[in-house]
Amino acid sequence: MPDELLQRLQRFHSQYFPLHQQRFQDLVAQGQAPKTLFIGCSDSRLVPYLLTGTGPGELFMVRNVGAFVPPYDGSHGHHGTAAAIEFAVLSLEVSRIIVCGHSHCGAIKAMYGEVPPEAQNLQRWLDLGRGAVLPVQPCDEALRRTEERAVVLQLERLMDYPMVRSRVEQGRISLHGWHYVIEEGEVHVFDVEHGGFVAASRAQCSGTGPYAPYVEHDGQVLVDC
Repeated sequence: MPDELLQRLQRFHSQYFPLHQQRFQDLVAQGQAPKTLFIGCSDSRLVPYLLTGTGPGELFMVRNVGAFVPPYDGSHGHHGTAAAIEFAVLSLEVSRIIVCGHSHCGAIKAMYGEVPPEAQNLQRWLDLGRGAVLPVQPCDEALRRTEERAVVLQLERLMDYPMVRSRVEQGRISLHGWHYVIEEGEVHVFDVEHGGFVAASRAQCSGTGPYAPYVEHDGQVLVDC
């Protein structure tokens, strides 16, 4: 049987790389200088470069189950996502941070169900999203709303990072909450003034904020529990 991954590596080297060789060489010689930190879910259906139309050197990416942000205080243990946030802000000096969730998210669904007992790390990791869970039986509407709420929850947690908060307040960093609806091919962006998610095709901006606590239209306050 042919080795599909090996064939893909060979095609990259022989077909893609020659067309973009100078770009890669410039990135080595000059170093990376991305303006955007993209925190996204690990789901294979979420392709950040495809959504944003970016290429090598433009996105500093962190991906994990659920696109969650661990607390700054280290209470959730050492984690690469926290380290990446600090590096992106302090060393790369990014000017945008995007948190991107998506429809049909397995992490969100898992918070309403059972996790295999062997998945101890996953069980603890999901605690970072439980503040977004609704006190209802899971259905399509509840799951989608939870996916959106989880994005907002991570934005609020980002504001607990001192280097993020200070730069947001100084206007040096903008926060963007996105919810990618896979079946529609549309990203919905969180609009603080609107108080919810707006389809990018109708939005006036790519999203900014929020400052905790976020109060939904029904009066429910979303806080990090």
